[in-house]
Amino acid sequence: MEIKRVTSPGGIEAWLVESHANPLIAMRFAFRGGAAQDPQDKQGLAYFVSGMMDEGAGDLDSVAFQERLQSLATRMDFDASRDVMLGNVQMLAANKDESFDLLRLAMSKPRFDADAIERVRAQIIAGLKFDENDPEEVASLAWDRLAFRDHPYGRPIKGTKSSIAAIARDDLQGYLRRVFARDKLVITVVGDIDAETLGRALDHVFVALPQHSVLAPIADVKPPLGPTREIIEMDVPQSVAQFGHRAFSRKDDDFMAAYILNYIIGGGGFSSRLMEEVREKRGLAYSVHSNLFPYQHGAVFVGNVATQNERVGQSLEVIESELRRLAEEGPSAEELAGAKSYLTGAYALRFESSSSIANQLLWIQIEDLGIDYIGRRNQLIEAVSLDDIKRVARRLIEADRLITTIVGKPVEARPKAAPG
Repeated sequence: MEIKRVTSPGGIEAWLVESHANPLIAMRFAFRGGAAQDPQDKQGLAYFVSGMMDEGAGDLDSVAFQERLQSLATRMDFDASRDVMLGNVQMLAANKDESFDLLRLAMSKPRFDADAIERVRAQIIAGLKFDENDPEEVASLAWDRLAFRDHPYGRPIKGTKSSIAAIARDDLQGYLRRVFARDKLVITVVGDIDAETLGRALDHVFVALPQHSVLAPIADVKPPLGPTREIIEMDVPQSVAQFGHRAFSRKDDDFMAAYILNYIIGGGGFSSRLMEEVREKRGLAYSVHSNLFPYQHGAVFVGNVATQNERVGQSLEVIESELRRLAEEGPSAEELAGAKSYLTGAYALRFESSSSIANQLLWIQIEDLGIDYIGRRNQLIEAVSLDDIKRVARRLIEADRLITTIVGKPVEARPKAAPG
């Protein structure tokens, strides 16, 4: 797979994987900023904007815009994450000129009509009401609040019912003016298009955007260590718990070893330690897993388990015990070899389609890993030794200092407080 660095006549850069095997084009792009740029009193603003970007532009109202997308067999959607605003367009190569023109309208002339704003507002509020009864969502939001406190990462990406109700048209337009700018834009395109044609399209779509963004500075954050345990009562037969603590940034020299370690802990499905100890040996839970989230301004290691109310306390004890054992002893050579084999062998599965390739390359750009990362990635994994991963286990895992949130009616899972 050849990745070309394309620069348009107007100076807009994109990565291109040119492939004429199918008459399709996938474009993924992102503006750095995301939900972290939401004002304190307008939480959910970026998420609201993402829901408005295909609700009409230029002379096309919402209905006409959607009908035009359908007539061109073009898919367009947007999403807000903590650090970036994401855009996704998939089109037929034969319709690329018309599809790129619709994207240009959405980028530079969104309508934000009053009726569309109120419809999207109602949809978001309805979703928030649904989330209030979702134990996993409640546990996640509570965990973020405990871990990140007053930092923007501690705020809900979707906002709250009151904050969404307070967002006005001027707020939506202001977010676009501040965030949608060329200096914070990264783009990946995969499919049936050559570099020269893409260069012209990049200028057509994006050159009218402001050259410079106006982003609020976001401080780096290091979540406090526990032990902290918060219980949120919900009348459900099964409790959900989220646990974790701070971790390593993507640029940390030990990140790749931590990534492999997380696979061994709880990222490897049925081959993970926590699944073996919690589900297979003791039958305490159907599922238990963990992840590393290397956000731009603060990384975290987070795990989740769902189990019967009567088994929450025991499940968490087993999890803490296994984490403690991993920190003290590290994984075995067999576990490391198995993790390496899977992580290197399965990497190719992330590149099965034009859209999945575009998504992978976009995040490589967002995380500033380099255009040659795909070729280096498996080598970085293979280079991690058993001594490396044991050292990183001691550095990463804080089994006795977990932040834990539990939603349900747990039995024998009393709150803990950090030592004074």
